[in-house]
Amino acid sequence: MSARRFEGRVAIVTGAGCVGPGWGNGRAIAVQLAEEGAQVLAVDRDADRLAETLERAGDARQAIHPWTADVTSSASLAAMAAECLQRFGRIDVLVNNVGGSAAGGPVEMDEAVWDTQVDVNLKSVFLACKHVLPTMVAQRSGAIVNIASTSGLRWTGSAQVAYAATKAGVIQLSRVVAVQHAPMGVRVNTVVPGQLHTPMVEVRLARQRAGGDVDALLAQRQKRIPLGFMGDGRDTAAAVLYLASDDARFVTGTEIVVDGGMTARCD
Repeated sequence: MSARRFEGRVAIVTGAGCVGPGWGNGRAIAVQLAEEGAQVLAVDRDADRLAETLERAGDARQAIHPWTADVTSSASLAAMAAECLQRFGRIDVLVNNVGGSAAGGPVEMDEAVWDTQVDVNLKSVFLACKHVLPTMVAQRSGAIVNIASTSGLRWTGSAQVAYAATKAGVIQLSRVVAVQHAPMGVRVNTVVPGQLHTPMVEVRLARQRAGGDVDALLAQRQKRIPLGFMGDGRDTAAAVLYLASDDARFVTGTEIVVDGGMTARCD
């Protein structure tokens, strides 16, 4: 396996910022792609979060190009794809990473929260594919990796019906797009992270589920993991880079679960 698998290639990574210090999924994916030779259009709605990604990238920062966009807006993602194509002349990799959870089942959840979850977690993937796929089809090559969640596969400890439904939708959307576009040289796969220790856990989830007690939430999550420790965004990134690379040239329409064995348990 070459350490520069993406030399001469161009990647778009959405959600390439992070809600706090550390290695969230998008930040780690953008940096690792750049480290392996890609020119990366790093996309986020928050320019300050992208600036921190660049700071953490070290020598790879020269290959990371920040771009602000609203992933729920078709016009914004059309502009994103056009910028990438104009700047680099091609798009080889698309990583759809934006997402977030909200607590509650159908009774407790406000309808507006449901709609926002659908837009952020699922519509964003649809729109990015809509605007990037024509370039990949014209090239007769490309790899799309969508980020789902183990919440889209099974109950993971709390009611978050919209998040679970939309992440399940991401998995099936990926399969359908993969089969449709396989004859055109485009591969589409999904990475399904489990309960990782990312900045989002400390900034958002602890407040939602543990009254702000980060240590209590981390201990609760770790108990579910057979390997006995929590990964972070770098583990997600490793799976993404495999699926986006030529190492996975015969892999499409499938998923890699990155969860330390959690979803394999019966309890």
